[in-house]
Amino acid sequence: MSNQPHIDQIAERVERLLVRHAELQRTNALLTAQVATLTQERDSLKSRLGAARARVDALLDRLPESGAVQKNPS
Repeated sequence: MSNQPHIDQIAERVERLLVRHAELQRTNALLTAQVATLTQERDSLKSRLGAARARVDALLDRLPESGAVQKNPS
């Protein structure tokens, strides 16, 4: 039975590794969910930015040319 302490040490290390593995799996799942949320938020912001740019471009197209500005008679 001289191998028993050695086997106990190995068993303890394996148990700690299993606990650590489970912790890392939970962390990975949380990080994956966070990445998905941030990706969705980024895509939404990019879409909003594109719409805002289109509105600004439309407003700029409605402005008169700088040479065609009429002077206000006083």
